[in-house]
Amino acid sequence: MPERILVVDDVKEMAEAVKTYLTSHGFAVATALGGSDGRLLALEFPPDLVLLDADMPDLDGHTLCRTLKKDPRTKSVPVIIMSGTMMDEKHIVEGLEGGADDYILKPFPMKVLLARIHAVLRRFTHGPDAARLLEREGIELDPSSREVRVKGKAVSLTRKEFDLLALLIEKEGRVLTPAFLLEAVWGYDLADYNDPQTVTTHVFRLRKKIGADYIVNVPGHGYKFSC
Repeated sequence: MPERILVVDDVKEMAEAVKTYLTSHGFAVATALGGSDGRLLALEFPPDLVLLDADMPDLDGHTLCRTLKKDPRTKSVPVIIMSGTMMDEKHIVEGLEGGADDYILKPFPMKVLLARIHAVLRRFTHGPDAARLLEREGIELDPSSREVRVKGKAVSLTRKEFDLLALLIEKEGRVLTPAFLLEAVWGYDLADYNDPQTVTTHVFRLRKKIGADYIVNVPGHGYKFSC
């Protein structure tokens, strides 16, 4: 079954353009022309991801995001906020602190939006088998609550550190290149951004928090998770 995306934007042309592009890439897409309609659709038919505009007259994206994240029926549905007017740092922080899983500024190339969607969807795993995938010797990682414990002690990770660790655990034993991690965790289009230092810095910080032995640096190739 194709993954279901709900696009919420009060500008019809924008909503339809996104729908057309995502449909052509294998998603099942529904649209809502406003926050109120978007909330009703999300509750009635919970999607796999919600893509919503920040600035809407009836119910703005930040408020809708907080509403969805507080409701037990939709709290586990990932949300990406799009914004063409709320572009200040404080607005981005507000969106992320309100529960958004990513924030993208308009105008954006559709291929970048697609990469962001794939990156966010990779973070979310479902069912007991998936949950067991994120339990390794000494480490417990809960994707739904985004909590991590190392040897029984809670460890505070940033959003990207959590996503990086989750992916490394899921791909345990495999060497993941910086380019792959930039696409999978950050959602970058490598044609526009391909700086491995971003990955190196986050791995360094992550190893300091959870212990250096869990993440192995394979010189010239990348990183792998190893118990």
